[in-house]
Amino acid sequence: MQLYEDLYAINRSSNLAEAIRLQESVLNAQNRTRGIKARRGDGTFGEIVPGEKPITDAGFSVARGPIATVEIGVEVKILAKAMIKQIDRVTGDLLKQVAHFKRGGQTAISVGVVGINHAAHTVGYEKDRATRTTGKGGFPHPFQEAGDAERRLRADAAAAFDEFIVLRYRATNEDPFPLPPSSFRLPLRVSATFTLKDSVAGARPAKAPTNSVMAAK
Repeated sequence: MQLYEDLYAINRSSNLAEAIRLQESVLNAQNRTRGIKARRGDGTFGEIVPGEKPITDAGFSVARGPIATVEIGVEVKILAKAMIKQIDRVTGDLLKQVAHFKRGGQTAISVGVVGINHAAHTVGYEKDRATRTTGKGGFPHPFQEAGDAERRLRADAAAAFDEFIVLRYRATNEDPFPLPPSSFRLPLRVSATFTLKDSVAGARPAKAPTNSVMAAK
């Protein structure tokens, strides 16, 4: 939800801002489009189904509700460990989700967000068993794979999205699980995307080292 709040706050698209103010376009928390069978994304935004009453939440400008069209679709993936082993699946999921955003002839703006762990080590959990990366054999540390994982995703998945954001972070996944609050700001090129596509509102005519967060790229 915060992505759409940020887009509203920077006010680069008059159509988008007006659609949000009038509650004509809303966030769909269930990530489903009424009448179109498609894989669920991680955050969809579009024109509210006619006759439906939007839901407003205190402290937020963007309302929620069922949507008839996808105007903006977001897919999020988090890579924490064993990244190269799962890179083909993650790439495939990202590409499939873009296709689903476009189903039914929709011209959605697609946003891919991938978090990549750069920690010196991390711990995985399966039931009562904890497995710490060793940096050798089949248990590489996150920082050993992070660069290759990002290169592959940028080469094989990024071009399919209108905007592709990589968030680099460090998380050891150990008690007390420290992870400082994110200091990320929406990259400038994201706001440029929405400026160039000012008809985002459905193309409708305008009406009168341990666990630290690294820089986004």
